[in-house]
Amino acid sequence: MAVTDSYGYCRATVGNDADTDTMMKCMSDYIAENSHVYARTVLLVYAAALIFFMQAGFAMVCAGAVRKKNVQNTMLKNLLDACGASMAFFSVGFAIAFGGDDHKSPNKTFIGTSNFFLIDFENYSMFLFQYAFSAASATIVAGTLAERCQMAAYLCYSLMLTGWVYPVVAHSVWSPNGFLSAYSVDPLWGVGMIDFAGSGVVHVTGGITALFAAIILGPRRGRFHDDMGRRLDTPNSFPRHSVALQMLGTFILWFGWYGFNPGSALLLHSPDAAEIAALAGVNSTLAAGAAGIVALFLNLYVLERYTGEAYFDLQYAMNGTLCGLVSITAGCAVVEPFAAVIIGAVSGVVYLLGSRGLVKFRIDDAVDAIPVHLLSGIWGVIAVGLFASPRKLQSAFARDNHPGLFYSWKDGNSDAVLLGTQLAGLGFIIGWVCTIMVPFFVWLDWKGWFRSDPLEEIVGLDTSYHGGLALLANGEDELNPKYVTAYQQKKREGTLRKRRTITQTADQASFDDEADEDDDEDDEDDDMEQSGNFREQRKAS
Repeated sequence: MAVTDSYGYCRATVGNDADTDTMMKCMSDYIAENSHVYARTVLLVYAAALIFFMQAGFAMVCAGAVRKKNVQNTMLKNLLDACGASMAFFSVGFAIAFGGDDHKSPNKTFIGTSNFFLIDFENYSMFLFQYAFSAASATIVAGTLAERCQMAAYLCYSLMLTGWVYPVVAHSVWSPNGFLSAYSVDPLWGVGMIDFAGSGVVHVTGGITALFAAIILGPRRGRFHDDMGRRLDTPNSFPRHSVALQMLGTFILWFGWYGFNPGSALLLHSPDAAEIAALAGVNSTLAAGAAGIVALFLNLYVLERYTGEAYFDLQYAMNGTLCGLVSITAGCAVVEPFAAVIIGAVSGVVYLLGSRGLVKFRIDDAVDAIPVHLLSGIWGVIAVGLFASPRKLQSAFARDNHPGLFYSWKDGNSDAVLLGTQLAGLGFIIGWVCTIMVPFFVWLDWKGWFRSDPLEEIVGLDTSYHGGLALLANGEDELNPKYVTAYQQKKREGTLRKRRTITQTADQASFDDEADEDDDEDDEDDDMEQSGNFREQRKAS
């Protein structure tokens, strides 16, 4: 078919009277060009599939990190991210991000203005690839809000993020008509923000959303306060359902990252795209390995110094590895391999500080998504401004006028233009997400649609949303029977998930007092029984 098409094309191009050599050259050029397009399309679809497979990784990490009574609910929310993102990105998100792109125009636009519902757009591999990115950004928040967020609120958030918030960020940084874009013919300050595969666009957007949501939603019941609302001196650590699922999810995410980073090279209009893809894969591997090792052993050292008892915490190794992948995502195509090791190692330190900082400031993140995605994403964007190699910049973006600051110092200059551009881009991303999502979450909370009912949290979201009380008898999550009875009663009355009022809060507090009194009475009975047994034994002796 390709030969037939090429012959028809060349007959129309060079004419029927062309000699054999001219005709053969025309046909070979045509076949070579179309083969390149075919290969690029197939590889882009494959890269999109790898990125979409990361949804399974996110689901496994979340399912392993929560308690058994919330596993089904957490996994359903991950699935809703993929479903909601597909609808939102198809209808408006893709058009806002990339609709009407003009690679030759220096004009800047805030959003795209065409191709809504993919009308008049047939580059489906491009859509599929970008959709996978948008879904990944939305899924970052799933673990942070686990075990306490209502389903309706989560779906609303997912649609808002993938249909409006994320596309504006993607347009600004990746569209050739975005004001921050390094792909523009007239980039900001002559260089533009370089975020090759999304440390800022994907991970900072999702991470900062998770931070705002966690603050407004509040911690899980019993995490930082007791049932009476008193602040705990030592926060409670909830049992994780399965560390094996977490490890499986970590490896799936690492595997999917080879579509995330090397796959982005397929979008470059560069003759060196293949070499850039290989470099991105190597840098991703090195950064992940360095970060995992640093996070594991640095935590080991800290535990030994502060507690006197050192042990290997698998969570730090897993999340440290993910931090390395997040941090290298922005610069995987423009830094040398040695710099990737440094960037990954620093991200391991960032994770340790961020994870402990969340506990210090009493912010509850069930899977540590905030330090993994937000803090490591910020570091990754900044690292480009420090380590971007002139040689790699020339290869990927056909310009090397503003390299990383360290290379500038090496040449005896103080060129911080690229670093300044990266910081400006970060400021825009954080400011934009804050402007939209904070009022959105506050509104959801005010309406009573954001947080689950306290009794639902206690009995587990699997029970309240997915039916049945069989999970309550598994022996892993001990419950006061009073809570089960109260949950069943509220469910029959239809008063679950109503907007909380002062009266409802007081009633709940009264119920908690009664439950605590019952617990105290049971404890007193046990003490009396034990003391009676002791007296009988003493008399017998």
